[in-house]
Amino acid sequence: MPSPPFRAALLAPRYWFAWLGLGAIWLLARLPWPALRRLGRALGAFTVHLPGERRRVAARNLQLCFPALDEPARARLLRAALADLGSLLIEFALAWFGSERAVARVPCTIEGLEHLHACRAAGRGVLLVGAHFSHLELCARLVSQRVRIAGMYRVMDNAAFEWAVLRARLRYADAMFAKEELRATVRHLRRGGTLWYAPDQDMRGKDSVFVPFFGVTASTITATHHLARLSGAAVIPFFHRRDGAGYAIRLEPPLADFPSDDAGADTARVNALIERMVREAPEQYLWIHKRFKTRPPGEPSLYAAG
Repeated sequence: MPSPPFRAALLAPRYWFAWLGLGAIWLLARLPWPALRRLGRALGAFTVHLPGERRRVAARNLQLCFPALDEPARARLLRAALADLGSLLIEFALAWFGSERAVARVPCTIEGLEHLHACRAAGRGVLLVGAHFSHLELCARLVSQRVRIAGMYRVMDNAAFEWAVLRARLRYADAMFAKEELRATVRHLRRGGTLWYAPDQDMRGKDSVFVPFFGVTASTITATHHLARLSGAAVIPFFHRRDGAGYAIRLEPPLADFPSDDAGADTARVNALIERMVREAPEQYLWIHKRFKTRPPGEPSLYAAG
């Protein structure tokens, strides 16, 4: 996939602050890995005190998803999750704008690549199903240094950020598909491509169903089922977590008997898989997202201020 062309309109004054931000992120990616880790921990000392709506959302999500934890245990988990956000910026900076040499220096263990290689050797496409952890983009790039992959993403609202980040991603990804580009995504998978995808955010509309996530009804996109059905791709769970000074990545065997004839059952199965991922490193998950925002008809909001 070619890089997006630069347009003169991106130099308009309304994008100047975006370019300043991108420049700062680019400079961050020039720092050596030990310095980036220290900076992430330092930023975490501030994000642990994150005020306002995002803190309230994270606290509510933990209350909904871990009802068996007592209040002190949930408060500790909340502090750890907010502190973890300090590493989010430096991990995205390195993923987007770090050199191949800089990324190669990040300590990383990857288990289960043989499952991916077996599918590719058979000419079969692969859906790597992951979740929204703070280090999702960096771990996808770490995998891409071993096996070329593509990604699925949401187009950014700011056109300057969209151009710069898409261009950066296409330096190490085979392709990047907007979530609306279903046909192109299916063609890529039918040709034996590998696609990274995280279907764990709140969705509404005709392509979503209400299925459990941590025992709570959650509006969930059915795209994993449909992409596998239309393309014949294998679905491989993509686990990743921060582990000491580096990252531990694990690819599990392809899901058996997937897809089935029941999109709802398949989507519930994917949610159960993602829940298992989260339980391995709950403090590293992005709890600040309103995962349960969309409710079944007649049900009240789970995030109402009170």
